[in-house]
Amino acid sequence: MYVPPAFQENDTAALHAAIRAAKLATFITTTAEGLIGTPLPMIFDAAEGPHGTLYGHVARANPQWKLTPIGDAMAVFMGPDAYVTPSWYATKRETGKVVPTWNYVAVRTGRIF
Repeated sequence: MYVPPAFQENDTAALHAAIRAAKLATFITTTAEGLIGTPLPMIFDAAEGPHGTLYGHVARANPQWKLTPIGDAMAVFMGPDAYVTPSWYATKRETGKVVPTWNYVAVRTGRIF
């Protein structure tokens, strides 16, 4: 996941808080059949393991649990998001040279397996 350096968060407590607030992640694995992802409610235990542990349950009907991962897995937690209009920037009035943007909170975990 690309994160511009100015927006990168390295504070563990802030990352844990964002995970707890989002609760729902997209759980992604790579298999011999390709990528598969599932929206999955997850519980985070910060005290378990060196970086904490995520717990979730995939439904029996979901093929993701049957497909053997062939690499790392990832859980992506999305927090609040909002459109930011260029009219909010003073440079819009001064030069007209601005672009719209989208502000958001996202936390990506890695090396789940």
